Amino acid sequence: MLKHGILGLLNYSDMTGYEIREVFRDSLNFFWTAQTSQIYRELQTLSKNGWVSGTTVAQTGKPDKIVYAITESGKTELLRWLSESETGLSARIPILMRVFFFGERSAEENIPYFQRLQEECRQYLAAMEPIGESVQTYAQLLGAPQKAEYWQMAADYGRRCMQMHIDWAQACIDRLEEIK
Repeated sequence: MLKHGILGLLNYSDMTGYEIREVFRDSLNFFWTAQTSQIYRELQTLSKNGWVSGTTVAQTGKPDKIVYAITESGKTELLRWLSESETGLSARIPILMRVFFFGERSAEENIPYFQRLQEECRQYLAAMEPIGESVQTYAQLLGAPQKAEYWQMAADYGRRCMQMHIDWAQACIDRLEEIK
């Protein structure tokens, strides 16, 4: 999945690994995390597959940098992936695996988990507040206002999921309070 995220970003503009990491941090990071080392490792794989090419740019007083560009075969791979009929919906939800077995502990022991979940989700929502501005900035930089609609849709999904987690956790807390 990371490879397709990188291909998608390079489809917008040629970038260095550092720039990919920065754009990732400002956008994709809200629903897909990647470490710098993972991005660079994936760039090597993409290059071996012929999906990206790198051009070395000499810099004075700094190490040379490599600017990556998506190739035609990389664009073909990106479009192939976007055309897959699989929705990407996964039945693996770590939160539910843990909650399923919470019956091994008391209600008093479990309530703090749901409170922490709510707090983390609230922090996540707060961190998402500047996304609208970021989307507009990138849309203007890339001259891609129609693509920004999809970026907003992804952000909206993230916000709704976090709010759903907050509401669900509160319902669980209420239920456990009744059990106590």
